[in-house]
This record gives sequence, structure tokens and C-alpha cells, in this order.
Amino acid sequence: MSFLCQPVSRAFSSSALRSSVFKHVTVIGGGLMGAGIAQVAASTGHTVTLVDVSEDVLKKTVKGIEGSLQRVAKKKFADKPEAGEEFVRKVLQSISTSTDAASAAQTSDLVLEAIVENLQVKQELFGRLDKLAPVHTIFASNTSSLPIMDIASSTSRLDRFGGLHFFNPVPMMKLVEVVGTSATSQETFDSLLNFSKALGKTPVSCKDTPGFIVNRLLVPYMMEAIRLHERGHGSKEDIDVAMKLGAGYPMGPFELCDYVGLDTMKFIIDGWSANNPADPLFAQSELLNGLVAEGKLGKKTGEGFYKYKVFVEILTGLHL
Repeated sequence: MSFLCQPVSRAFSSSALRSSVFKHVTVIGGGLMGAGIAQVAASTGHTVTLVDVSEDVLKKTVKGIEGSLQRVAKKKFADKPEAGEEFVRKVLQSISTSTDAASAAQTSDLVLEAIVENLQVKQELFGRLDKLAPVHTIFASNTSSLPIMDIASSTSRLDRFGGLHFFNPVPMMKLVEVVGTSATSQETFDSLLNFSKALGKTPVSCKDTPGFIVNRLLVPYMMEAIRLHERGHGSKEDIDVAMKLGAGYPMGPFELCDYVGLDTMKFIIDGWSANNPADPLFAQSELLNGLVAEGKLGKKTGEGFYKYKVFVEILTGLHL
């Protein structure tokens, strides 16, 4: 039985999948999300291959993981610094790097991508790996906005394809959205749930709908806040204060937009609007489009809905 009561593909034995264990995990993408996923997987006893197109990127990524692990060790082994050093060493030993995704996939139980949010790029990647990965290997995407089925359609293993949507920063955020399509087998879905639990995360089950659960609720909320302001029904400041003090949110919607990135917001809503043109929840915003066109993308550029100061430490050259 599948995630949505579809039969398991005849080309694959469900009993073999039930007995499989994610011992070797390949994470494709050396950015913040890929690095965080690799760190957490390696910290929980999995052998991880981290893949990116550039050796330079991989070196920087591993260095970043090492720094993150050292911070974890400092807290976890506050009274035992030697144990902390051993912890960092063992975790790093569990992570190897490669620029050859095809080779890494051939020895993997799970291939998880955390690359650019571009459907064609993801389809090309999985379409290529599908021909090389073992029959038992499960594929998963960390996409936050693209339909899992659209990505999976580039492969012949629809029953062994699902979504694992982690949240940034991965080592700290406890939630994982586990996404099943109409073709994802129940065995695959259960394996992804159990993997998430093995990472020390709290998984929630999601259908393959726009934004899954979190973004499906969060993005329309932020977009409606923008439209509310566009209609002249409230200032940015008042709307933010109202949601913080009235709803108990840690950030108001405009602050959150700037934190997420206005370009990211526009990318998500553009895709949803194109696929669901009649849904008012996914309507475009002239204000958002205008800010993105001006390069005002939020905190990362110093200005979005609000202006931000970037303080430069002259002695160290660090941006704080």
C-alpha cells in the first residue's frame, strides 16, 4: 500500500525496502541546508557523502560544519573538552566529500538533494542518478516550494521518492516535513519518517500540496500582510506590532519577510500563482515585485521593507 493507497511498483520488492536501513546517505548541495543536513546525519551515526560541483565550496562547507560542531561540543561537553574534541573528530570522519554525484549515488541508501530551487535542474539531477543508483535507494528533495511529484517525474522510482523539508538552521530546528506523493509507497514514507526521527527531529506527515504545511500557511499570511498594507489598512510598523503583541509571534510579517528574503518570497509566490492563477491566496503584490526589482531583498542587502545597518568591525573585518 502506498502513501495514498497506490500499489507498490512491481519492479521493486516492498519487503526489501522494509528491511533496508539508511546507513549511507548522500547529500547533494553544499550550501547552508546541505551542510546542516550532512552535519546532523553524521552526528547521529550515518555515513554521509556531501556532494557539490566545486572542491572549493566543499572545503568551505566542511570548515563551516567543523565550526558548528565545535560550538555544539562546547555546550554538550562543557566539563569534558577532550570528549568534545573526540565528538567533533568522529563526526567529521563520518563525512566524505565528492564532486561526482553519480558515483556517490551508487553506494547510497538515501539520496537527498538541497540544491537550487529550480525544477529543471532538480529533474536533470534525479533523472541522471535514477539510472545509476541501486534499486533500493530512496530519493528525496529538500524543496520548500516545488511539487515533489514534478521532481520525481524525471525518474522511474516514483514509489521510492518523497520530500524531506528541513528548516534553517538544520542543527537547531527540530521540525522536518515528510512529504508523500500519490505514488510514494507506504514503506518509503515510513522509512523517511523513521530517518527523520533517527536524526533527533520531529517529523510531520504532509501531502504534496503547495508549501506543504508550514509555508502553505506562512507565505499566504505574509502576502496578505503586504496586501493589507497596500490597501492602506495599516502601516508596516503597526501590522508587525499587532501580530507580535496580539498573536504572540516573535516577528511581525514584514520583519519575517525581510529575514526570509523578498526574492525568496517572490520566487515562491510566482510559482504558486502560475500553477494556481485563480487562487486569491497566491495573488501577486506590486509592492513586493517593485522592491525585488530595485534589489531591496531584505536583511541580506541592508534594505527591504525596513532599512538595516551593517556594522563593520575594522580590526577583524567581520560583518556583525
